[in-house]
Amino acid sequence: MRIPLIGLSLVLVGLASGCRTDGESGDDPRAALIARGDSLELDTEYVPPPGDALDHHTAGFAKILCSAVFITGLDPADAAANVGGFTSPFDQRIHVTDTMVDFDDQSIALTLPTGVTRTAKRYGTQGCVAHAIGEDSVYFTPSVVEPRLPDPATTPWPMGDLIDSPWPEQLDRAVIEAAIDVGFGPLEAMTLGLVVTYQGRIIGERYADGIDMHTPLESWSMGKSLTGTLMGVLIQQGAYELWQPAPIPEWQTAGDPRQTIRIGDIMRMSSGIRIRAPQDPDFDPALGYPDHVYFYTATANSFEWAATRPQEWAPGTVGRYRNSDPVLTNYLIRLAVESRGEDYHAFPQRNLFDKIGIRNAFMETDVHGNFLTQGYEYLSARDWARLGNLYLQDGVWGGERILPEGYVTYVSTIAPAWEADGRLIYGGGFFWVNGNGGWPLPTTAIGMRGAGGQSATIIPSHDLVVVRLGKYTGSRAGGRSLNQLFEALMEAVPRSTESS
Repeated sequence: MRIPLIGLSLVLVGLASGCRTDGESGDDPRAALIARGDSLELDTEYVPPPGDALDHHTAGFAKILCSAVFITGLDPADAAANVGGFTSPFDQRIHVTDTMVDFDDQSIALTLPTGVTRTAKRYGTQGCVAHAIGEDSVYFTPSVVEPRLPDPATTPWPMGDLIDSPWPEQLDRAVIEAAIDVGFGPLEAMTLGLVVTYQGRIIGERYADGIDMHTPLESWSMGKSLTGTLMGVLIQQGAYELWQPAPIPEWQTAGDPRQTIRIGDIMRMSSGIRIRAPQDPDFDPALGYPDHVYFYTATANSFEWAATRPQEWAPGTVGRYRNSDPVLTNYLIRLAVESRGEDYHAFPQRNLFDKIGIRNAFMETDVHGNFLTQGYEYLSARDWARLGNLYLQDGVWGGERILPEGYVTYVSTIAPAWEADGRLIYGGGFFWVNGNGGWPLPTTAIGMRGAGGQSATIIPSHDLVVVRLGKYTGSRAGGRSLNQLFEALMEAVPRSTESS
């Protein structure tokens, strides 16, 4: 069945284009950041991404609608108005003249005044993929990847759905429930899922109408931390070492300075690779479409684009929030997995998700089948809570070490290049850290964070994991409610004996 989305422009008029990602620094240190970066810059050339910006925006819009409708199950008009504002800015969506939502084919087609049509389609467990202009298929064979786990309805949490452990006697249930009410927030927060665990047990959980514990939700850059986790799994398995030079094939020509970039530098957002990102302190939108977003919307080979960019700085000297680094990490993951003769698309489920009870994850790709989990991934709130608890438990689950010893310390430690800039907000493994006390939590808290107010926060001092997911346009109100929840939990939950 094909349904035209009538009146889309009216739905979108007046919407904001999104808000700043949690953890971004303000304007005061901007001049110093720019000056320091300029002083360390290498003499290499920047080559901008090809293509038309509106065509790219519309590819992002097609993918966002596809995932929202066919993975999360949202109404198309609601999705167009409220979700995915990063790769598809709301003020650019009004240019679409015709929108077709095909429920039978699970595809989206968006037409622009130029006659260009951008399409996206769901490909089973690979989720939704945007097609290249003028094409209607992908360049890889999608895999069917199903979890190898027992029935969740009869399996206790965290490996299943049953909550059968007793309520922690040191917590006041009424106080915790009141805190959850505050954290879920008012209607304008547009929270879709909220889960709080204490010592691994779910003590609070709330969902919006039509959403439940299994619903995969947009998570954006939380997926960077998932990418870092998958690299941690490979390091534990012996495929890589954290501080070895990154074996990117395109860097192996004799004398290539990129051979000095280590895997650990890349996952600290300090590879030094030259691209442009909206989070750069000197970013100028007038200079063209940023590579940071091009990785999502170009419908090209994202790994190739990242691997062929030159160095702007020596590795480990300047920290910049750029998608080149998680994309390169995903490239290394694919190289290692396929060199072992394994199914790349099944690797996350078999080597991580099956081990910690995750059944509802979608890791989306480009047209070449490369994971774009710098932000294109959909997991349920409970699944993010499982991943958070893996870190709370030092990378050990059910007696099995899944992440290397010391890896949680690596992700929790402020990246030296970021510290040199006075920004105590980013660690390793693509995790945010609370080094500057910007969250109303102890400075030992770390987080997986994504655009639109998505987050999973690990609070070791109180044995807590807090997951909050919602619609993009509710991020400001949602962020205020989340901070209020943090404040309430700090009063209601005792410090752990290990951190006292």
